[in-house]
Amino acid sequence: MKKRFLLAALLVSSIIHLKAQQNYDASLIPKELLPYASSVVRNDDESIEVKDVDNAFLTVKKAITVLNKNGDDNARIIIYYDKDDVVKNIKGVVYNEFGKQIGKFSQSDFADESVADGFSLFGSARIKHYLPAVTEYPYTIAYEYEVRSKQTLNFDPWEPMANEGEAVEQSSFAFTCKPDFPIRFHEFNLNSKPTAGVNTGKEKTLTWHVSNLKAVRYEPLSPYYKKVAPGVELAPEKFSYYGIDGSFSDWNTLGKWIYDKLIAKRQQLSPETIDHIKDLTKDISEPKLKAKKIYEYMQGKTHYVSVQIGLGGYQPFLADDVDHQNYGDCKALVNYTQALLKAVNIDSWYCVVEAGRRYKVGLLDDFASMEQGNHIILCIPFKNDTTWADCTSQTIPFGYLGDFTDDRNVLACTPEGGKLLHTPKYTVNDDLQSRQADFVVSPEGAISGTMTTLFKGVDYDSRDELIIESTSEQNKILQKIYPINNMVVTHYSLKQDKSFKPSTTETLKLQARDYASLTNGKYFFLLNPVNRIEEPPRQVLHRQNDVYINRGYTEIDEVTYTLPAGYHLEKDPLNVSIDKPFARFSATMELKGNQLTFKRKFQLVDGTYPKDTYQDVVDFFESVVDADGYTVSLVKN
Repeated sequence: MKKRFLLAALLVSSIIHLKAQQNYDASLIPKELLPYASSVVRNDDESIEVKDVDNAFLTVKKAITVLNKNGDDNARIIIYYDKDDVVKNIKGVVYNEFGKQIGKFSQSDFADESVADGFSLFGSARIKHYLPAVTEYPYTIAYEYEVRSKQTLNFDPWEPMANEGEAVEQSSFAFTCKPDFPIRFHEFNLNSKPTAGVNTGKEKTLTWHVSNLKAVRYEPLSPYYKKVAPGVELAPEKFSYYGIDGSFSDWNTLGKWIYDKLIAKRQQLSPETIDHIKDLTKDISEPKLKAKKIYEYMQGKTHYVSVQIGLGGYQPFLADDVDHQNYGDCKALVNYTQALLKAVNIDSWYCVVEAGRRYKVGLLDDFASMEQGNHIILCIPFKNDTTWADCTSQTIPFGYLGDFTDDRNVLACTPEGGKLLHTPKYTVNDDLQSRQADFVVSPEGAISGTMTTLFKGVDYDSRDELIIESTSEQNKILQKIYPINNMVVTHYSLKQDKSFKPSTTETLKLQARDYASLTNGKYFFLLNPVNRIEEPPRQVLHRQNDVYINRGYTEIDEVTYTLPAGYHLEKDPLNVSIDKPFARFSATMELKGNQLTFKRKFQLVDGTYPKDTYQDVVDFFESVVDADGYTVSLVKN
């Protein structure tokens, strides 16, 4: 939906020059910056100068010393651009560890490619990128470039620590504009306010500076980087974007501009389509069920294709075009679905969201900017029953968001203005995987039986990859999912309930030779056949970050084994129970006659916990690994 410009996307005023006298000898890096660092930013000066509402410049000058091969990617120069963003004056120098020049490069050395992916039908966005071919460490790459942009709606954030494992000697950012160009900003993890001033041209300036920032090493279960790294986001109060002027100061006024300028007049449908939708839903009285029918009609008629044209990628296709062409991107399919709903007088809202699974990143409560969203979803505000829908999937149920857009702030764009809403949260109990298995173990050690698993919440689509596959491909995938050696699946089925509380039920019949081993009259086999945690998080001494668990969930397993007659347990049965603020675990087994029953319950509780909790997390998972690896030992009576 939007274009992200990593090191560029707005743009430049005057040509800058590398300082020949700058000494990039790696031995001059302050020793306190070396721990955990694979690279060090020696110097980073970025500036944005707004000449007018349709004329802005970004200037970048940067030098990075790469200490080892893990830092190579940090030295990669990436510049996104399109026909309205012109990249100029790229040049750079490569130095060895002693600061001696060993190479140089210019714009002609950069690879230049389309940003379009396999789903993209159109797209004018392109990327220039370059990484020097240096294999002796340390080395330094120093470069500069500038970009001119014809829009002022988006300003890329200043992120002086953009990478893990990267220290910063010095980084600065300057914003310059005319007195009549109001600018808002939001700071992250900065100890000082910007320096405000007026330059010789009577333009107002804001300048930020940081120095001697130690590298943040990778740590398992770390929070979103903006929770810990310094940075600044900018947003204009008035702007020009692809020839359309506008202004906003908060989410309400931004949502109003999006509605009025980008979507309000793009929902017309032909009379034939409107009549068809009315006829399709004529026997349905409940508005929510009508909306479900229309959503499923849209799913069956259209398919998702990424489209990056139209007001810089922000404006959807006309609804009537989608109706005839049967494809669209997220914004086009939401706009089209709104038009279909409007045909039967159901109101809905076009919503901007920052989508992603690794972290739940919501729009900031107190700072509005166009840069914060990357996806569009639909909200239908039924009375006392607000319903959400992602229109880009041809298979997910109506009202199901999954883990891509749940539990975060979104901007609903309405005729009255923008409204900041929060998408539903799937709780630790909602996200459920519940399994029941009944197995028979033969005297020769083979295992056979039936296993049924229920998936709910964000786990609903856990088996989507299997639904469209052939039986042979399903078997290959199942071998990877379930760690049973020599497993042969004799029957497999998936049933999806697409009601308002969707679930998936998986049933398989299996058999496997040599599951149990016989040695000296004893019988051995793994108690937990299919749902084991085999490795705990790694140890981290002197942890820097809080512990962040993005998603909570519940796993329940009950497995019953019918054993050969005449055996008893050689050692104490498994009986573990652990209760922590961040997780709970229990695992028990019981042998009655020749029936052995194993029960396991695992719950992970989402949230942010103090960094001192991490060792407790490691200890907890080590206990789970031990329990999940429990081996049953049986001896003859």
